Amino acid sequence: MRLEQTRLMKIPPCQINLLLAWLWILLGFVSGMLLGLFFHGENWLGGYASFKRRMYRLGHISFFGLGAVNLLFYFTLKSFPTDGPLAGIASWAFVVGAISMPVCSVLMAHFPKAHLLFAVPVLSLIAGGVLTLTLVVRSDDSKAPNPSADAPTRPALNH
Repeated sequence: MRLEQTRLMKIPPCQINLLLAWLWILLGFVSGMLLGLFFHGENWLGGYASFKRRMYRLGHISFFGLGAVNLLFYFTLKSFPTDGPLAGIASWAFVVGAISMPVCSVLMAHFPKAHLLFAVPVLSLIAGGVLTLTLVVRSDDSKAPNPSADAPTRPALNH
């Protein structure tokens, strides 16, 4: 267990998001297959429009959606130079949001009074989004050229 914890702690912030992205996409395929085995039953999980069945569908689709979000975050960090703790915090916020959303969906399907649990994935994902936007804006600010410092010099044209 200690070796695994050490290995996980050495993974760069965005690498965990890439791993989670593809795992979540795979789990989206698997959960879709499992749900698809029973969807033909008109009253399965209380029928098509039942709360329980809607929550299961939300959990299923969240694998794809949050897998894509983590994949986009990975490519965003690869595109912009980042330093400081914001990238790591954003990375883990997206991980927590992705893991907790399908869990909360299934829990809600069986325990509707636990609806406040949705604050965990929603607030985590909002935090990840705000931090990522901050990183992108700061990166654009740092790339902005200073026209007075780097004034191009043009050779004189003799005609």
